[in-house]
Amino acid sequence: MHVSKTALRALGLDYVWWLVSPQNPLKSENVMGRLEQRLTTALKMAQHPRVIVTDIENEFGTIHTTDTLKALLQRFPAAHFIWLMGSDNLVQIPRWRDWRTIFAMVPVAVVSRPGTALKARNGTAAQTFKSARAPADIFFATRCPPAWTVIEAQHDRTSATQIRSQHQK
Repeated sequence: MHVSKTALRALGLDYVWWLVSPQNPLKSENVMGRLEQRLTTALKMAQHPRVIVTDIENEFGTIHTTDTLKALLQRFPAAHFIWLMGSDNLVQIPRWRDWRTIFAMVPVAVVSRPGTALKARNGTAAQTFKSARAPADIFFATRCPPAWTVIEAQHDRTSATQIRSQHQK
């Protein structure tokens, strides 16, 4: 929620969609838990009128970000999507399938997270798209990809794993 609120403010977004994935290809099913349980938890956590929780990847039958983005862009051609993630994900995005394609499809906004902000700025993805870095402003969502930005935020040390474990009890 912290990342979502930060992005809503910094980028002047209309909405943030939380995509509750049927399966993260980089995690085992045991670690992730059941989709229904994660969807229920996300709905409880997202108490904000401009945060939309969806399992649209389940509807699309996608688990890879590039496939999901392609489906979203086809279904909603007039929308200006961005890919929003924490700096922890920017560090490990080179492990994602066709990760460079994500940057070619939509602008990417990265919210700094504790312990990974500096590493993310010097990582493979940041260096690969160094010339595409743009300011974090209300025009960011309309930039032509590749474009990416870093949103500096007050660091919240709570991890998604911690949140899931608290709500699964």
